[in-house]
Amino acid sequence: MQDKVVYFAHGKESGPWGTKITQLAQIAKSKGFHVESPDYSGMVDPEARVEKLLELKPAAAQCLVLVGSSMGGYVSTVASQDLKPAGLFLLAPAFFRAEYDMQNPQPVAGMTMIVHGWDDELIAADDIVRYAKEHKVRLDLVVSDHRLISAMPAIEKLFADFLDEVVKS
Repeated sequence: MQDKVVYFAHGKESGPWGTKITQLAQIAKSKGFHVESPDYSGMVDPEARVEKLLELKPAAAQCLVLVGSSMGGYVSTVASQDLKPAGLFLLAPAFFRAEYDMQNPQPVAGMTMIVHGWDDELIAADDIVRYAKEHKVRLDLVVSDHRLISAMPAIEKLFADFLDEVVKS
Protein backbone atom coordinates (compact mmCIF):
# COMPACT_ATOMS: atom_id res chain seq x y z
CA MET A 1 0.00 0.00 0.00
CA GLN A 2 1.37 3.38 -1.02
CA ASP A 3 0.99 6.59 0.98
CA LYS A 4 -0.33 8.57 -2.00
CA VAL A 5 -1.97 6.96 -5.03
CA VAL A 6 -3.70 8.32 -8.14
CA TYR A 7 -6.00 5.97 -10.08
CA PHE A 8 -6.89 7.11 -13.59
CA ALA A 9 -10.01 6.00 -15.49
CA HIS A 10 -9.85 6.67 -19.23
CA GLY A 11 -12.74 7.45 -21.55
CA LYS A 12 -14.76 5.13 -23.73
CA GLU A 13 -12.67 5.47 -26.87
CA SER A 14 -9.24 6.10 -25.38
CA GLY A 15 -6.76 3.94 -23.53
CA PRO A 16 -5.01 3.79 -20.18
CA TRP A 17 -2.03 5.86 -21.34
CA GLY A 18 -3.55 8.42 -23.67
CA THR A 19 -2.27 11.98 -23.94
CA LYS A 20 -4.16 13.44 -20.95
CA ILE A 21 -3.38 10.57 -18.59
CA THR A 22 0.29 10.43 -19.58
CA GLN A 23 0.73 14.15 -18.96
CA LEU A 24 -1.21 14.18 -15.68
CA ALA A 25 0.57 11.02 -14.48
CA GLN A 26 3.91 12.83 -14.81
CA ILE A 27 2.62 15.60 -12.56
CA ALA A 28 1.32 13.10 -9.98
CA LYS A 29 4.64 11.24 -9.96
CA SER A 30 6.55 14.51 -9.53
CA LYS A 31 4.48 15.11 -6.39
CA GLY A 32 5.30 11.69 -4.93
CA PHE A 33 2.14 9.83 -5.98
CA HIS A 34 2.15 6.23 -7.15
CA VAL A 35 0.13 6.05 -10.38
CA GLU A 36 -2.22 3.34 -11.66
CA SER A 37 -4.17 3.43 -14.92
CA PRO A 38 -6.25 0.29 -15.46
CA ASP A 39 -7.09 -0.73 -19.02
CA TYR A 40 -10.83 -0.61 -19.70
CA SER A 41 -10.41 -0.98 -23.48
CA GLY A 42 -13.25 -2.95 -25.03
CA MET A 43 -15.48 -2.48 -21.99
CA VAL A 44 -18.41 -0.43 -23.29
CA ASP A 45 -20.57 -0.83 -20.16
CA PRO A 46 -19.68 1.87 -17.63
CA GLU A 47 -21.09 -0.23 -14.77
CA ALA A 48 -18.69 -3.06 -15.67
CA ARG A 49 -15.86 -0.53 -15.51
CA VAL A 50 -17.00 0.58 -12.04
CA GLU A 51 -16.99 -3.07 -10.91
CA LYS A 52 -13.50 -3.59 -12.33
CA LEU A 53 -12.20 -0.52 -10.51
CA LEU A 54 -13.75 -1.63 -7.23
CA GLU A 55 -12.31 -5.15 -7.69
CA LEU A 56 -8.83 -3.62 -7.96
CA LYS A 57 -9.38 -2.31 -4.42
CA PRO A 58 -7.53 0.98 -4.88
CA ALA A 59 -6.32 2.23 -1.57
CA ALA A 60 -3.70 4.45 -0.07
CA ALA A 61 -2.51 4.62 3.51
CA GLN A 62 -2.81 8.38 3.40
CA CYS A 63 -4.24 9.79 0.18
CA LEU A 64 -6.25 8.21 -2.66
CA VAL A 65 -7.12 10.38 -5.66
CA LEU A 66 -9.43 9.21 -8.46
CA VAL A 67 -9.11 10.91 -11.85
CA GLY A 68 -11.58 10.23 -14.63
CA SER A 69 -12.06 11.49 -18.16
CA SER A 70 -15.43 11.33 -19.95
CA MET A 71 -16.86 7.84 -19.23
CA GLY A 72 -13.97 7.50 -16.78
CA GLY A 73 -15.33 10.54 -14.94
CA TYR A 74 -18.62 8.72 -14.47
CA VAL A 75 -16.77 5.56 -13.40
CA SER A 76 -14.61 7.44 -10.89
CA THR A 77 -17.61 9.30 -9.45
CA VAL A 78 -19.70 6.16 -8.98
CA ALA A 79 -16.70 4.32 -7.49
CA SER A 80 -16.10 7.25 -5.12
CA GLN A 81 -19.29 6.30 -3.31
CA ASP A 82 -17.57 3.12 -2.08
CA LEU A 83 -13.92 4.23 -2.06
CA LYS A 84 -14.38 7.69 -0.49
CA PRO A 85 -11.13 9.09 -1.90
CA ALA A 86 -9.38 12.18 -0.63
CA GLY A 87 -9.70 13.68 -4.10
CA LEU A 88 -11.87 13.30 -7.20
CA PHE A 89 -10.64 15.12 -10.35
CA LEU A 90 -13.00 14.90 -13.32
CA LEU A 91 -12.34 15.86 -16.93
CA ALA A 92 -15.41 16.32 -19.14
CA PRO A 93 -17.35 13.77 -17.08
CA ALA A 94 -20.05 11.82 -18.90
CA PHE A 95 -23.04 12.66 -16.72
CA PHE A 96 -26.70 12.78 -17.76
CA ARG A 97 -26.26 9.96 -20.29
CA ALA A 98 -29.52 8.10 -20.87
CA GLU A 99 -27.69 4.81 -21.36
CA TYR A 100 -25.95 4.95 -17.94
CA ASP A 101 -27.50 3.57 -14.75
CA MET A 102 -27.07 6.87 -12.88
CA GLN A 103 -27.75 10.16 -14.60
CA ASN A 104 -26.47 12.33 -11.78
CA PRO A 105 -24.10 10.31 -9.55
CA GLN A 106 -23.25 11.74 -6.14
CA PRO A 107 -19.52 12.46 -5.73
CA VAL A 108 -18.10 11.31 -2.40
CA ALA A 109 -14.61 12.67 -1.81
CA GLY A 110 -12.72 15.01 0.47
CA MET A 111 -12.35 17.37 -2.49
CA THR A 112 -13.94 17.27 -5.94
CA MET A 113 -13.07 19.32 -9.00
CA ILE A 114 -14.43 19.24 -12.55
CA VAL A 115 -12.72 20.64 -15.64
CA HIS A 116 -15.04 20.92 -18.62
CA GLY A 117 -14.89 22.46 -22.07
CA TRP A 118 -17.25 25.24 -23.07
CA ASP A 119 -17.41 23.71 -26.54
CA ASP A 120 -17.91 20.09 -25.45
CA GLU A 121 -19.92 18.49 -28.23
CA LEU A 122 -20.91 15.38 -26.20
CA ILE A 123 -21.70 16.65 -22.72
CA ALA A 124 -23.29 20.10 -22.61
CA ALA A 125 -21.43 22.63 -20.48
CA ASP A 126 -24.77 23.83 -19.10
CA ASP A 127 -25.45 20.35 -17.70
CA ILE A 128 -22.08 20.29 -15.95
CA VAL A 129 -22.62 23.77 -14.52
CA ARG A 130 -25.95 22.54 -13.12
CA TYR A 131 -24.24 19.39 -11.75
CA ALA A 132 -21.46 21.39 -10.07
CA LYS A 133 -23.97 23.77 -8.50
CA GLU A 134 -26.19 20.95 -7.24
CA HIS A 135 -23.29 19.01 -5.71
CA LYS A 136 -21.38 22.11 -4.62
CA VAL A 137 -18.13 21.11 -6.33
CA ARG A 138 -15.47 23.26 -7.90
CA LEU A 139 -15.80 23.72 -11.65
CA ASP A 140 -13.31 25.19 -14.09
CA LEU A 141 -14.65 25.81 -17.59
CA VAL A 142 -12.01 26.03 -20.32
CA VAL A 143 -12.19 26.96 -23.98
CA SER A 144 -11.96 23.50 -25.49
CA ASP A 145 -13.98 20.61 -26.84
CA HIS A 146 -14.73 17.23 -25.23
CA ARG A 147 -11.17 15.93 -25.60
CA LEU A 148 -9.75 18.98 -23.75
CA ILE A 149 -6.37 18.59 -25.48
CA SER A 150 -6.18 22.27 -26.41
CA ALA A 151 -6.50 23.18 -22.72
CA MET A 152 -3.86 20.79 -21.37
CA PRO A 153 -1.43 23.48 -20.12
CA ALA A 154 -4.21 24.98 -17.97
CA ILE A 155 -5.42 21.53 -16.88
CA GLU A 156 -1.90 20.50 -15.85
CA LYS A 157 -1.66 23.53 -13.56
CA LEU A 158 -5.14 22.93 -12.14
CA PHE A 159 -4.25 19.27 -11.46
CA ALA A 160 -0.94 20.15 -9.79
CA ASP A 161 -2.69 22.69 -7.55
CA PHE A 162 -5.50 20.20 -6.84
CA LEU A 163 -3.03 17.52 -5.70
CA ASP A 164 -1.29 20.07 -3.45
CA GLU A 165 -4.63 21.03 -1.87
CA VAL A 166 -5.68 17.40 -1.38
CA VAL A 167 -2.40 16.54 0.35
CA LYS A 168 -2.72 19.56 2.68
CA SER A 169 -6.29 18.77 3.74
